[in-house]
Amino acid sequence: MTEPTVRELYLSPPSQAAPGTRVCGWVRSIRDSKNFAFIALSDGTHQQTLQVVAQADKLDNYKDIARQNVGAAICVTGSLVPTPERKQPFELQADSIELIGTSRADYPLQKKGHSMEFLRTIAHLRPRTNTFGAVFRIRSLAAQLVHAFFHERGFVYVHTPIITTSDAEGAGEMFRVTTLDPEHPPLDEQGRVDSSQDFFGKPASLTVSGQLNVEAFCLAMRNCYTFGPTFRAEKSYTPRHAAEFWMIEPEIAFATLKENMDLAEDFVRAITRGIMDEAKDDLEFLNKMIDNDLIARLTNVADSTFARVTYTDAIDILANSGVAFEYPIHWGVDLQTEHERYLTEKYFKRPAFVYNYPKDIKAFYMRQNDDGKTVAAADLLAPGVGELIGGSQREERIDALTNRMKELGMPVEPYKWYIDLREYGTAPHAGFGLGFERLIMYLTGMSNIRDVLPFPRTTGSAEF
Repeated sequence: MTEPTVRELYLSPPSQAAPGTRVCGWVRSIRDSKNFAFIALSDGTHQQTLQVVAQADKLDNYKDIARQNVGAAICVTGSLVPTPERKQPFELQADSIELIGTSRADYPLQKKGHSMEFLRTIAHLRPRTNTFGAVFRIRSLAAQLVHAFFHERGFVYVHTPIITTSDAEGAGEMFRVTTLDPEHPPLDEQGRVDSSQDFFGKPASLTVSGQLNVEAFCLAMRNCYTFGPTFRAEKSYTPRHAAEFWMIEPEIAFATLKENMDLAEDFVRAITRGIMDEAKDDLEFLNKMIDNDLIARLTNVADSTFARVTYTDAIDILANSGVAFEYPIHWGVDLQTEHERYLTEKYFKRPAFVYNYPKDIKAFYMRQNDDGKTVAAADLLAPGVGELIGGSQREERIDALTNRMKELGMPVEPYKWYIDLREYGTAPHAGFGLGFERLIMYLTGMSNIRDVLPFPRTTGSAEF
């Protein structure tokens, strides 16, 4: 007896009847015609369901099976039969059906359309829908492709800390980690919370980025990356921000901004091609139901050579576009999504790197250019989504780094180890960060980050 998944059956459909086939899954629908019942069975491995044919004269428990509700779990054993003359390519003619788990009549996922807002209230059940089955299969595949991409290029995978005492971005939007009694914390002589009595003996937080730690490994093992959870305590209600998300952060030694952009371009094309090759059914469904331009956009990205333009030239392009942008454009402002999408969708008509940004709108660790006004930073903008990747060459010169930190009023002590790296064999190095959920939104056409996270944590919401 074989126990294939539904996906395996569609990948290798039977050419002749295959008795003794056993498939387990959940009922999507049941049509009872008294002597026959047709069951649409899903096991979550494929966009398509398996049609099960149940006959009353074959099953002792036919009546019990026929009255089951949507969502019930069953295991079916029977003959897998080709049906080329029908809508489905094959069907499973049941010899026996075992009821594994019943489902209540108020099962919320009936055979009809449901809004995304409603499905977020039942995040424990929404993976059973066609849309979220597709999204989370693509998310799983994308994670595997990320690791495969770096492994094939000899990168070392580094597990960076979740708990940290430094703010990699310098923005201060961090979640505190403490074991102190919130109602009666110990106080110092000035009446402030005495962090010396906390678990780590100092203030600690959930990390916003693993980049600084990866830099340490990069300057020992050359090419490294981290891929793990990160956290931002930014109060935002936009569809692009979450409090807990995953970040992909590679770092390459003896490299400049050019090599960093080369790596980012290779990465995005490789992941896109991998998804298009291995998730065709899910992409076709999402293209039909969620975003009609999805496959065309992904094809354009996979087949394009990405444009590269300086920030200064990008500002000139936008200023001379004749478009009345909601956010006025002038040198020194950070680009907004409307600007990014104009550049990629109207002007270049393909992904584009914008590089050499004003230093005043970028992080302290980015290498300052000789003009004294810009840093060697680059953002990758993609059609349909705007910014996809942010990266830079890192400041390897100790004086330039410490002077920039002083300009920003940053404390030196938490970053002493990071500064040390510039005194023990410093070398040019570069890297980028990519929010994994932003990548999944781009790959699936989903417009809200809450719909590509299995159990989203956003401002005011930490359900499930």
